Amino acid sequence: MSDRLGIGVIGLMMGCNMLHVNRHPRRFQSEIRGICDIRKDRLDQYGTEFSVPYATSDWRELIQRKDIDIVGIFSPDHLHMDMIRLALENGKHVICTKPLVVSLDEAKETIRLVRKHKRKFLVGQTRRFVTHHQEVKKFYDSGKIGTAMMAEASYVHGDMWKVFDRGAWRYEHPQDIIYGGACHPIDHLRWYFGDVDEVHAYGCPSPVDLRYPQDKETNFIINLKFKNNVLARVLIACGIHEQPGGSISDIMPMEGVSIFGTHGTIVNYHAAYREGGRHDAPRQEVHFDKDDVAEDFDGKEYSGHLMSVLKYVQEIEYCILNDKPVTVNEVEGAKCIATCAACWKSIENKQSAKVFNEF
Repeated sequence: MSDRLGIGVIGLMMGCNMLHVNRHPRRFQSEIRGICDIRKDRLDQYGTEFSVPYATSDWRELIQRKDIDIVGIFSPDHLHMDMIRLALENGKHVICTKPLVVSLDEAKETIRLVRKHKRKFLVGQTRRFVTHHQEVKKFYDSGKIGTAMMAEASYVHGDMWKVFDRGAWRYEHPQDIIYGGACHPIDHLRWYFGDVDEVHAYGCPSPVDLRYPQDKETNFIINLKFKNNVLARVLIACGIHEQPGGSISDIMPMEGVSIFGTHGTIVNYHAAYREGGRHDAPRQEVHFDKDDVAEDFDGKEYSGHLMSVLKYVQEIEYCILNDKPVTVNEVEGAKCIATCAACWKSIENKQSAKVFNEF
């Protein structure tokens, strides 16, 4: 057997991105050794295409294989907890796509299991691994826009019917849009500002796609107060027809972020600032290239998952082999879930809600 780390991937609709590890052996110290999906056609197609030696429809069998060191979980959201539990109990390291889990209790259980079994755990919050967002974060960290006062982030998914066409579980289960969608911009803002102290949220249902239960909210406006006193707004629009200009448009990108500071401002793909915040200093502009890496953006529709997944596979490899901490680890994932849980508490009680951060 190879001395590389063995990866088993559960769920091939999104998890197929991870299979590209096998196409780039010089870039990775791991290899895909097993795949799992409920659809035989996917198993046959991807097993052949990526030379994966083992395929099964039983995720328990995959997790318990001795040649699997890392389990990649890309299953429907509500199945994550059971798979996380079995993987950790079998001594596996875990990569779990967002959302980590779908309740505060499950987040607490995940933390308990990771600490008990002492495994590496990475939450696949893709925004943190997309080149454009990494460049914006680097620019923010340079201090050019000064101290942040306010921010906003969005998840404007104007073509959810396409997602429903690809996976019926999202409307049959159905997927919880705060955990499954709002986790993107919430984690994005947590990346900049740390722990959220308090939230206030509103939600409304949508008749745009009647497959989704009409008594459940799909659109949300969420206000956040961070412990460092930054105020932020999150817009979740999953029950709209479509956003103008496309998903990477300057008008309203699907995954936008804006930060308003004492020296300048970042808005999506653009920034402007005055050195030191001096009013007499010349205005300077920075424009971030949304097409800088083909694997991140294809110029038509946001396609950042492939490169993001490959980047975080490299991170967990490094952390396992060098016993280093993972950046987007189980605690980061749990604090995002705790913020989502507070959003629902706010909606249900019609008032602001405190966020649990004591993990």
